[in-house]
Amino acid sequence: MEDVKYSISAINSPSDALGRAVETRFTEFCKNALSVDEETFTQAMKLFKDSKHLLLTNMSGVGSGTPEEAERFWFAFVLYSIKRLSERNEDEVKQGTYEKGLTLCQILRVAKINIVDFFKELPQFVMKAGLVLSNLYGADWEKRLEAKELQANFVHLSLLSKYYRRAYNEFFLTRDANGDSQSAVAGSMGSLSDYHRFGWLLFLALRNHAFSRFKDLVTCTNGLVSVLAILIIHVPTSFRKITFQDSPRFVKKSEKGLDLLASLCNIYETSEDELRRTLEKANNVMADILKRKPCPASECKTGNLDGIDTDGLVYFKDLMEDSSLSSSISILEKDYDDAIRDKVDLDERLFVNDEESLLGSGSLSGGSVNISGAKRKIDSMSSPAKTITSPLSPHRFPSPSHANGKMAPTPVSTAMTTAKWLRTVISPLPSKPSPELERFLSLCDRDVNNDVTRRAHIILEAIFPGSSLGERCATGILKNASLMDNIWAEQRRLEALKLYYRVLEAMCVAESQVLHASNLTSLLTNERFHRCMLACSAELVLATHKTVTMLFPAVLERTGITAFDLSKVIESFIRHEDSLPRELRRHLNSLEERLLESMVWEKGSSMYNSLIVARPALSSEINRLGLLAEPMPSLDAIAAHINGGLPPVPSLQKHETSPGQNGDVRSPKRVCTDYRSVLVERNSFASPVKDRLLAFNNHKGRLPPPLQSAFASPTRPNPGGGGETCAETGINIFFSKILKLAAVRINGMVERLQLSQQIRESVYCLVQQILSQRTSLFFNRHIDQIILCCFYGVAKISQLNLTFREIIYNYRKQPQCKPQVFRSVFVDWSTASRNGRTGQEHVDIITFYNEIFIPSVKPLLVELGPDGATLKSNCAPEVNRNNDVQCPGSPKISPFPTLPDMSPKKVSASHNVYVSPLRSSKMDALISHSSKSYYACVGESTHAYQSPSKDLTAINNRLNGTRKLRGALNFDDADVGLVSDSLVANSLCLQQNGSCASLSGLDF
Repeated sequence: MEDVKYSISAINSPSDALGRAVETRFTEFCKNALSVDEETFTQAMKLFKDSKHLLLTNMSGVGSGTPEEAERFWFAFVLYSIKRLSERNEDEVKQGTYEKGLTLCQILRVAKINIVDFFKELPQFVMKAGLVLSNLYGADWEKRLEAKELQANFVHLSLLSKYYRRAYNEFFLTRDANGDSQSAVAGSMGSLSDYHRFGWLLFLALRNHAFSRFKDLVTCTNGLVSVLAILIIHVPTSFRKITFQDSPRFVKKSEKGLDLLASLCNIYETSEDELRRTLEKANNVMADILKRKPCPASECKTGNLDGIDTDGLVYFKDLMEDSSLSSSISILEKDYDDAIRDKVDLDERLFVNDEESLLGSGSLSGGSVNISGAKRKIDSMSSPAKTITSPLSPHRFPSPSHANGKMAPTPVSTAMTTAKWLRTVISPLPSKPSPELERFLSLCDRDVNNDVTRRAHIILEAIFPGSSLGERCATGILKNASLMDNIWAEQRRLEALKLYYRVLEAMCVAESQVLHASNLTSLLTNERFHRCMLACSAELVLATHKTVTMLFPAVLERTGITAFDLSKVIESFIRHEDSLPRELRRHLNSLEERLLESMVWEKGSSMYNSLIVARPALSSEINRLGLLAEPMPSLDAIAAHINGGLPPVPSLQKHETSPGQNGDVRSPKRVCTDYRSVLVERNSFASPVKDRLLAFNNHKGRLPPPLQSAFASPTRPNPGGGGETCAETGINIFFSKILKLAAVRINGMVERLQLSQQIRESVYCLVQQILSQRTSLFFNRHIDQIILCCFYGVAKISQLNLTFREIIYNYRKQPQCKPQVFRSVFVDWSTASRNGRTGQEHVDIITFYNEIFIPSVKPLLVELGPDGATLKSNCAPEVNRNNDVQCPGSPKISPFPTLPDMSPKKVSASHNVYVSPLRSSKMDALISHSSKSYYACVGESTHAYQSPSKDLTAINNRLNGTRKLRGALNFDDADVGLVSDSLVANSLCLQQNGSCASLSGLDF
């Protein structure tokens, strides 16, 4: 597609002529460049015309901000959307006459966009064009678009392809031992042989035919390991790098020889039973697709099997011979073409092709995108930002050699280690309540054992549904894929069920100790509490397996609860499951951060149902915007939705539909006790937010209050709260957590911007006042949007030379940054009196600041000036997009919560050892091979599922030993890596509170 030149006047004032010119280029893009059929073009042009005005008015916010690039992105978005959302003729699909559709890769090649940039910008299109898409394709368009799932799939495949390449290169050569080169494709990361390509194509066939819907990372890793086993058995021995006899990696041996599968399981932390089942499926796929007859390996005489215990293995004769290898690759290629015929998905073969330019130079992780080298309009004022990784994404570790034969930690190996916990700790548990839990359930005012077990089965069936009849396939290997779906779902249900019962029992024991009673009727008959616990258990199972098709917040939708509901149990859940791996603790805490920053403020949050009770003055605004949560669906309604209904339970139905009860089932004897410290009670685990929030906990030495008070009816009086209702107590706790999160983020921005402590305190004071006096500014918005506006407002009132561009530039470096935060802010123009606009829309943050924020917050800003109110009305610190207007005045100093001391501390009188937080500025030094400093960092526990306090003891024992230590400390078999600043902040604060803590970094 030819580059397009625009005049500035045309861009600033979109005209019909410009619109027609863009339509002409879109027509050329579709018909000439992509050769789409007439039906596809008609649908594409319809969507393009309906959304064209959005493109013309938002060009500066798409891509790098140039009109040419914005146009190419929009063309790609439109075609991707119509191919995903348009209805196909199912008869043509079944008969194979359906025209082969476009793949995403074809669209992006023509548009000259790489995949990473596409996913980075797609949320903008989804948000801006949402109403248009809804009108054309129905209310469920976003679910059918599957943009998040496709992005997660790309992330997983990126990780898996690197994992596979690394493993392949450890086992095989690109040339045989005699120097003969096998046909290869030159890539940027080395030569890729046909054997390597065959393995990847076989893996893709296994995904398409055996894994079906649930292409989770753990299952796919098992698939890759099974492919490695097949390659080890079949690739000529002259291409092997290792020998089985003396290799330290293959340690599982018997009298019959090497136990290949057990050795691979030992290396890659996979389950041997799962690997054997997956290998059997892979063999079946080869037999069905390649039309080759397998034979027991024990009956085959070949040098490839020398030294290997062949029991249970299958061998395909001549599979890797030159004469048949090319044919097998061609067959697998055709099979893949057929599999994606009617889908606008990624062409997953690109990971073994020479297409680095299409993949992109950055990475997608944790739902956010990190670009290294992408230029942004907002960054033009300074040097390009360094890549900042998301707190949800795994750290990059150095690649030390491991004497025990295990690979250095990677995102995939970390996932497999976490899955091992689920397999070894949770799976062996019984799938029913333990005798102790049954005792608590039977001691309620009525025995609720049956209610608890029935509810658990219904809710988990809703979260992990089996294949419906409409999705089952009639014949062939696809029928096996459907069967595997059901098996996979049943396994995940059992894991979540066992985890739920285990944590529920621990919570009951703790609650009984707090209440000095075993009758926990109020808690154990609360429908909302149980659903939150089940959702939390299911989310951990999903996070362990890293599924693509059920991303958060899927568990909220399927259980009928809201983000505010789930936030009430996260901390208690973690506190009562000691064995929870650190990665899962981090996952739950990152979810809580996500809930606090935006999800609890979204329309339909049950937080608003409590807020109208706690703050009656806000009820009219809440009702006007329609923010209240819908009633929680009954259990019977969920059961009926799953499979036609189960026998009703009158007691549950009665309580779930009782007005004013919020779905709660309580004993009238129970009262709502003091709830003030339940959400700030701390524990010693790593978290992006909660570790740092530990510094704010002033409830030392106090037992946590009963958990059941968190789920009491909002209107119920709270005798321990000085006449407050439970809603008031709960909202106060919730607001305190919001302020703590805001304090952490304000402090991070102050450090990046190198501002004074006065500015920090003034910004925090302003956020406090807005939350208390202008609460509605948070409605339907992200808390960072308010914080960024506060920074600019305080800067102007303080006569500080700080532009909004500088604020946004530095905010983009924060780990939680998402472009939507400053590009798309919710505005309801009915509350504004400017520009004559009406309705609701999303605008950029500067428009929000000028039109909504300043008119509302100006009196609060004035109070920050000298003597409280000396600023004149004509000095309102509004944004001038070209020349920032500065106003006189300086802020008063206001209290800011105490944060942990971040300076290094000497921890040993006899050793020159200091403990310091891992600052982002030190990250590069830590991972640099040329670093002159030596660090010992605890990334994972020194032993499996060990607490941080024991890690500290292990480190202290080494420091206090008599043996002279030189160089870096040896942590035996630990996977040594980097830990976030928040973990260290948590550790330091715990030390100050007299508790055990874990170390993050030791500087020598």
